This record gives sequence, structure tokens and C-alpha cells, in this order.
Amino acid sequence: AGQTILKSPQDIQVYVVNTNFTLRWNYTGNDTGVTFSAEYRFEDFESNATEWQKLPGCQNVTGTKCNISSAITKYYNMNHVRIRAEKREEVSSWSSIFEMIPYYIAQIGPPGIQLQSTNGVIKIKVSPPEANQVRKMWVDHLSFKYNLVIWENSSSAEFRTQRIFPTAIIDDLAPETTYCLKVQATLLLIMKEGLFSPIRCVKTTRKAVNNLHCATNVSVLALNMKFHLHWNNKYKQHVSYNVQYLIGYLKELHDDYSLKWLNVPGCENITDTQCNFSSIITTTGFYYLRVQAVSEDNKSCLSNEVKVEPLVTNEIGPPGVKVDISDLLLHIQISPPGSESEVMRDNYDLSYRILYWKNSSNNEEDIQVKEIKQTIGTVSGLTPATWYCVKVQAFTEVYNKSSHYSKEECVKTPEGKILPLIILVTFVTALIAVCLVATPLGFALYHAYNKIKYVFFPSCQPPLNIEGFGRHFFSSPYLPAAEELIENCSIIEPVITEVNQTNFKDYKHSKQSSRDSGNYSNDDDTSGSKVSEETLKKEIV
Repeated sequence: AGQTILKSPQDIQVYVVNTNFTLRWNYTGNDTGVTFSAEYRFEDFESNATEWQKLPGCQNVTGTKCNISSAITKYYNMNHVRIRAEKREEVSSWSSIFEMIPYYIAQIGPPGIQLQSTNGVIKIKVSPPEANQVRKMWVDHLSFKYNLVIWENSSSAEFRTQRIFPTAIIDDLAPETTYCLKVQATLLLIMKEGLFSPIRCVKTTRKAVNNLHCATNVSVLALNMKFHLHWNNKYKQHVSYNVQYLIGYLKELHDDYSLKWLNVPGCENITDTQCNFSSIITTTGFYYLRVQAVSEDNKSCLSNEVKVEPLVTNEIGPPGVKVDISDLLLHIQISPPGSESEVMRDNYDLSYRILYWKNSSNNEEDIQVKEIKQTIGTVSGLTPATWYCVKVQAFTEVYNKSSHYSKEECVKTPEGKILPLIILVTFVTALIAVCLVATPLGFALYHAYNKIKYVFFPSCQPPLNIEGFGRHFFSSPYLPAAEELIENCSIIEPVITEVNQTNFKDYKHSKQSSRDSGNYSNDDDTSGSKVSEETLKKEIV
């Protein structure tokens, strides 16, 4: 009874800067003489979570924070931390467990900086975070990028931010002026921004004025992967120049690169104020160039440096264009800019913008635009006997670059061809006429053929066993009767004249019945039945 129950610590947090770990918590109890002890464990990728262990550096602590850097060494594993309050023999329940993967919650510490003010500029040398530490959270220090913030040490200061290399020169500064600056390290791949270095201030000096022979206004002109360096010379006396280059990645190292500048072949001890340095260029990196001027008395002066990123610095020239006409189709053949350069072909995915228009007395009117990927294009729907002009522009969307337009090429479309149209109309008309005539003629010939075939080549013949009827008489029912038939008919004329209408009908009926029964008479009197019905009717009349 009356025993005090200790409260558990709350709001457990671990703050990580590089490999420095600080455990913090809150305690809301009113007890005095309370201390705190922590435990930790980590999850092994093979054996899951390990057993709880006492956290070195955080046992019997009187405050609400402790340094646990020596205990946490598994930066990429899940770590668990818990803490409790203690007073003599009394202990509180454990706090809630704080879980962390150190690499994800760690902050990048401030880099180290060294400053030197000389000849009107400030030279900065930056050392990476954890430069002097054995245990490192950030293993690849070459991945660090550095941001500089610099300003005049005045009440109306304007801050200037720029990306710098580990060794950098800050120019464009006012002489004899105090500048303050700070530097931040960043890891772009994991989008982490570090803490700024402590602010450092330095005063600039005046720039020497006796270097009149120095090259000035150094610039790069690059077209179709042909690179030229240009500069100016204000010195009237004899001066020779050496063009030097430095491979860009050397500046990203923390080593001194001042002795790693090389001379450009063909640009040594020259008196011209330009130099072709295409021979050193590849597309796999970037470069820095500068001009060393040497006077007659062997005094040397270095110009400002210029950066060259080949595929970005290079400009695309206008393409070549040839136009041709066939009927009312305009054929456009394009020669890619720098087609003789393998680098241009391999690294730029070019498209082409074609502009074409009627070249009338009203100048350029109704300019039409067509974009293609191929180097051959056609334009249709042209007006006969009209001049058309074409110009082409090359562009690449990847590098957001476009060339100047090519020289205009003009061509005239041919006159309208009426003769082929007349021939076509005539041919179609004749074809229709032939069809109209041939169709009924063919129909008539077809029916005539059927009639002839039916008359001369009947498909069926009368029976040959009909007595008194020769086969040659009835080879066709449409043949006229022979004279012998007429004579036979005249022989039975007296008999036929005596037959009245009634007897004829009886005769016809008797004949039909006989034919149906298949019986025929052999008497001579019945020979008259061989006369056709039509002949009998005529005789009766």
C-alpha cells in the first residue's frame, strides 16, 4: 500500500547524423532519482530477430537522451529499441518499441571546407562528410554533389546558390569585400539533402592588372560535331597560346587535379586566336578547356575555363535538300546534317520539318508544314503550272535542338495534261459502246445456235417401227413434206372428201387410242393415216 508505480518513458526517437545515433525520450513522472536503461535488438536476414540486449551507452542514464553510436552497426537492418524507468528496485514497464532502418532515417552531415582568397577570387576545397571517420554511413563519397550558398556580409545581402565541385573557384566577386558562405552535400540518387557546413567568411583581394596578354572572352563554337575554341587578345605584342583540356570527371574527385591538364594536339604554341579541338572529343563524358597565353618574356596567364558537354554544346546544321517533280507530286530528298559524321548519325535521333509554299508574286503565301522522320518525303495536291518552294529544318526532341532552315529550293509543276484525260474518256466510252452492242448480239447468236441445234441435231427421234414411215422422212419435224407424200395424199383424195367432220373426229380419236395402245394396222386402207392432220383438214375443206 502506498507504493509508487513508475511511469514508462514516452515519445521514443532516434536521431541519426552520418553514423552518430542519439536516443531521445520524454518522461512525465514526478518521481525523483529516476534513471533510464534501454535495450535493443536487430533483425538478421537469416535468423529473424535476435534476443534483446542491453544498449551500451544507455544504462542508468539520469537525463532523457543518450548516445548509442557504438552499439548500432547494422545500418541496413531493422533495429528495435525500447527503454524503461528505474528507481532502486522499482522498474516501469517497457516503452513502446521504436523501429528503424538507420540508412533510411539518417541525415547527411555537413562537409568540411577550406577557403583561400587570392587574386580577386575565392578558392574552395570541400571534403566529404565522414572524411575522417572509420565507420561510414555513406560509402560512395564520389556520389556527393555540393551546393554553395554565398552572400556579401552586409545588411542587404543577396544570396547566390550554385553547384560546385570539391575544388572550386568562385569569381565575379567585388574586390576587397567580405563574403560569407556555407556548403551542403547532397545525394541525388536517394534524394537526400545534408546539413550545411558552419558559415565561414573571407575578404576578397584586388585582381592583378598586369596580365594584359591573357586570353579573354573564351567561347566554344560547335557545329555538326566540329568543335572550335575562340578567344580575344588585347595585347599588341607577340603572344603564343596553348589550349589545354581537362576530362570533366577529374573535377568530381577530391584530389588535386591542377597537374592533370593536357594540351590539345595541334593547338600548341599557336598565334591564332582559334583552335579546332574536335580530335579530343568523345560523347562519353564532358570536358573543361582553357587557354594559356605566354608572352615574349615567358610570362604565363590562364584564361577562364569553359565547360563542353559534346552532345549538348554541339549545334545542328541545316540539312541538304533536293526537290523533284513528277506529275503533281513534289518529291523531297533530305541529306541529314553532318551526314559524314558517324557521331551525328549514332547520337541524334533527327526529325525534319518541311515548309513549302506557292512562290507567287504575292511573296510567300499559305505556308504549309509537314514533319517526317524519314529523309524522303512527298507532297501531293499541287496546282499545275505553279512554282513551289521548299525549305527544311532538322530537329531533335531529346536534346531540344533545331537547326537553321536549309536554303530554299524551288520547282515548277508541269502544265495540266488534257490529252491523257481525253484518251481515258474515249476508251471508257468505247468500252461502254462495245458492251452495249455485244450483249444483245451475243444473246441473239446464242438463241440462233439453240434453234439450229434443235432443228438439225434434235435430242430425240420418232420410233422406227412405225410402218410406212421412213426414218428419212421424219429426221426433223420442221422439214417440209416431200412430193411423194403429196402424191399419196392425192391417191386417197376420194376417200377423204367423203369424210365428214364427225368421222374425222372419230378417226382422230381412234388414231390416238391406237397410238396409246401401241397397236398399228397393217392394212393398205390405213396408209392414209400417215398423212398429217393438217393435210386432212385441207382436203375436207
